[in-house]
Parts: sequence; structure tokens; C-alpha cells
Amino acid sequence: MSAAYATFGLAPATRAGSVLADGAYQVHRDFLDFVVDGRPLLFRLADLDAVSPLASDVPPAIFTEQVRGLLREADAPLPGGRYVIYGCPECADLACGAVTAVIQRDGEDYVWRDFAWQTREHVDLERDGYHGIGPFRFRGEQYRAALAALPDAGLRRVLLIGARVALLAKLAAALRAIGIGADIAHDADGVSAEELRGYGAVAFARGAGEAERAAVRRAFDSAGVRVAHLDAAPPIVPLLVAQIEHALDRSPAEQRRLTRLTADRGEAVVEVTSPCRVRLTAYRVDRLSRTHIHEVFDGILETGSHRVPLDARTVKGESWVVARTSGNVLVTALS
Repeated sequence: MSAAYATFGLAPATRAGSVLADGAYQVHRDFLDFVVDGRPLLFRLADLDAVSPLASDVPPAIFTEQVRGLLREADAPLPGGRYVIYGCPECADLACGAVTAVIQRDGEDYVWRDFAWQTREHVDLERDGYHGIGPFRFRGEQYRAALAALPDAGLRRVLLIGARVALLAKLAAALRAIGIGADIAHDADGVSAEELRGYGAVAFARGAGEAERAAVRRAFDSAGVRVAHLDAAPPIVPLLVAQIEHALDRSPAEQRRLTRLTADRGEAVVEVTSPCRVRLTAYRVDRLSRTHIHEVFDGILETGSHRVPLDARTVKGESWVVARTSGNVLVTALS
């Protein structure tokens, strides 16, 4: 086993939810990712759609038990001293597949070794092991300090402001279906500072006047709450969901897979930090206020910057492009 030490840390991360074309939902999950030698461990596992056990929506008792397991203060849930490092974001069922590893104490140090993809109680390391990953040896003091000072995994609640009740009701239902809390109001007058602190973003429907927007901003400023503000959002629910998810993303920019998205009438430019599946979707509203949705690209992109052609017919008029990976989402309006 290598005697070299690796650094250990935790950072907020997101498994982006979405409203799919067939009406189904993909659940939004905020969690804490393991950062090894300054890089998210999840990125070493190619394009894996999974979350760590340290998710923000896990009940406190279970969250505490997961931390105790990482500290080797609780028995391993799987034979051979194996712990789940990443699991299914939808149900956490081992049958869906999970990344597991042996976690052991070696004096004051902690060692993670024998990483594997596991779908049943026992694992075949020769067949299912991640042979190029680990072992990692962490200094006990740094490891325990990171788990003792768990960072915030993010606020997953948004306040929707506007008079278009039908649209906002559809948006709120879609957000709740993927695990993001949403409340609808005409303004923020009389709302307590404590309640305002529960929001990570405010989205204004089209038609909300500047005076209304300014009043809401003042309410949050008076409460000492810094939130993302989304103005003049288009009346397309999947696009609004993507914009809100982008606004709620609290993960460090340098630890995201998808880091840049720009678009004009001829092409979109996408930048990724590690190989991953990227989906590009174009949304537009025509002169009769009809919505058009076009799947532009769906495939694996290698690390770097990529240019994706856009059919001029799919981005006429008022248009936007959404880029998604399993971890995050970016939205841009066409220039």
C-alpha cells in the first residue's frame, strides 16, 4: 500500500434534476462530495450519475450515522468492511449499483482502498474493481476535521414572485417534483427574516414591475440574506427549472464538470473539466408565443472546449440553450 498521503476535504455538489421531455422527473439532490488531492473523487469515476451518502435531504439521524461510518465509529454496512461512497440518486438501493470501498484505520491515519462497483452484498474485485483508483491514505487530523466541520450542502428552496398564478403553480409543482421547495407570493412584505433565510433564490415572473422587484430585494437585504435573483424568466417550465437549478448551485466553480456555456445563432460553445455526458437543449418562443423545444446534442465530451453547431431554424426569435451534465446545468440566452 502506498505510503504517500492524499489530502481530504468536502465540497458542496449537486446532482441536477430535470423535467424530461416525456413528462417524467429526475430528482434534484444536493450533497457533499469527497475532494481528494483538490479534485472531486466523483470526477475520477467517468460519467457516473451518483451522490455521496452526505446528502442534504437525508434525515439527521441517518446523516450522523453516515459520518460515524466514515470515521469508522460504526460498523460497515457491507461485508469485508465496505462502505458506500456513492449511491443511486433516486432510491439509494444497492441493486441499482453503488461505488464502495474499504475504509480502515491505520494508526492515526484513514485509508480508503479496493474501490469497486457493487450491485449485491458481495463484490468481485477482479471483475468490478476500479483498478486505477486508490488506495488513498489520509492524515487523521485533516480527515476528522473535515468531517467535523461539514460545509453547507446548499439551500434548495425558491421564492416565486408574480401575478401569473397558473404558470407559477406549474413551475412550483415541477420544482417540488424534483425535490426543490417552492413558494408563491406577490411580494415579501411582512415575511420574517428567519423565513427569508430559508431561500436560496428568488424568481420573478414576467410582468413583475421594477417597484415589486426592488421591494423584494430590499426585504432580503434588510434581513441580511444574500440570494440569487432571476429576472424576466420566459414562460417555459423546463427552462425555468433549469435557470433555478443553475441559480441554486453552491458548488465551487472549479469543482464542476460543466464550467462554460455560450451560444449565438450558429453554434454553442461548451467547456467541461472531465469526460462526461452532456445534453444540449434549445428553447424558443415564436411570434405567436408558442414554445418550441429541440434536442441539439446528447453525447460524451472529453475534457476541454467544444463547439456544437446550432440549426438556425431551432434558435429563431427569442431563444435559450440549456446544457446539462449529471452534476450541473447552465443556461444562456442567445445573443
